[in-house]
Amino acid sequence: MDFNLPKELTAYLAELDAFIEAQIKPLEQQDDNIRFFDHRREHSRTDWDRGGLPRHEWEALLAEAKRRADQAGHLRFGAPKRYGGKDGPHLWMAVIREHLTAKGLGLHNDLQNEHSIVGNFPFVLMFEEFGTQAQQQEFIHGGFDGTRFVGFGLTEPEHGSDATHMETRAVRQTRDGVPGWLINGEKMWTTGMHVASHCATFARTSGKDGDARGISCFLVPAKTPGLKVEEYLWTFNMPTDHPRVSFTDVWVPDEAQFGPPENGLAVAQSFVHQNRIRQAASSLGAADFCVKESVRYARERKPFGKPLAENQGIQFPLVELATQVEMLRLLIRKTAWEMDQMPHAEFERRISDKVSMCNYWGNRLVCKAADRAMQVHGGMGYSRHKPFEHIYRHHRRYRITEGSEEIQMRKVAGYLFGFMGPNKMKK
Repeated sequence: MDFNLPKELTAYLAELDAFIEAQIKPLEQQDDNIRFFDHRREHSRTDWDRGGLPRHEWEALLAEAKRRADQAGHLRFGAPKRYGGKDGPHLWMAVIREHLTAKGLGLHNDLQNEHSIVGNFPFVLMFEEFGTQAQQQEFIHGGFDGTRFVGFGLTEPEHGSDATHMETRAVRQTRDGVPGWLINGEKMWTTGMHVASHCATFARTSGKDGDARGISCFLVPAKTPGLKVEEYLWTFNMPTDHPRVSFTDVWVPDEAQFGPPENGLAVAQSFVHQNRIRQAASSLGAADFCVKESVRYARERKPFGKPLAENQGIQFPLVELATQVEMLRLLIRKTAWEMDQMPHAEFERRISDKVSMCNYWGNRLVCKAADRAMQVHGGMGYSRHKPFEHIYRHHRRYRITEGSEEIQMRKVAGYLFGFMGPNKMKK
């Protein structure tokens, strides 16, 4: 059993570091772009007069960083080679995500916007597994060239974790001889609708409330009559791109249906498994950053004539966090490696519990680490002149999104007690 990272991977991390120093850091510093990352960051990023949406200048900076990363061959690393990627495996993606967030805030990786010089593209496998040939051509290529961006309309105002009780309905309706669907309902937290070309809209097409089957997914063009962004929801960490969206007599043709009819939740599961393991790795890297910055500061700061680091009240909480960082790192890398050993379609049946373990614990750990870093740094830790409050506010969201930690613990319990998974008990 070899726990060493492949030499090719460590060499690639060094290549990324060199690219950041040569291309991304200079861009971050020019034209006062550092305002998006220092104590002015929330105001600089947020257009308060436009519903709290991201400022155009902020999104333009992110786009330029991605353009440079794509030109250098990094942005699509995790995508298949046929789409200009490098077939980056899950293990490599997890290690890269940890490596980038461990650097702290910066243009190289800003997860509030799901921005990174090494992109996360769960939609590629989603469309490859569930899309028609026409949908694959339109949305995979369009996603990379910027002409297609798909919002994700699953959660509803009255139904969050339990999507099986959604109230959005789609019923058969033919218009001008074209068979299609009429959609009515409302969605919440439909991220990115201010720039989206389409919304992946989940709606009940048959069955009764509570049934997992009977839910279908539709790719609804954002400018379809009847689709309306009602409001953008201001959040703990601004700016926001999370709206409440209504669907009033929205009609789409049959070819808008995405994934297996009546089993649209399989599409959602494909999305979350990829996101959860990479999100866990990102939280791990940010937690490690908080711990190391706290250790460094505790060795430098000398109240009462001696370093803070000599006090056990400072040492022991950071020891516990450092220990948990090391243990979580091993679980994430093992789980990502196992994901690389099986087809994408097998994740839910064979390894979903381990992915959930990594995710809920990683997201909880980074919040503890950021909180402890604020405490160690005292008043400056609480201020926006240090990055810890931003890290806390951002990663706190992950304990709710992609499945709340309670939902993920429920998944782990299902596997543990034989209610689901490979050891499911027969009734």
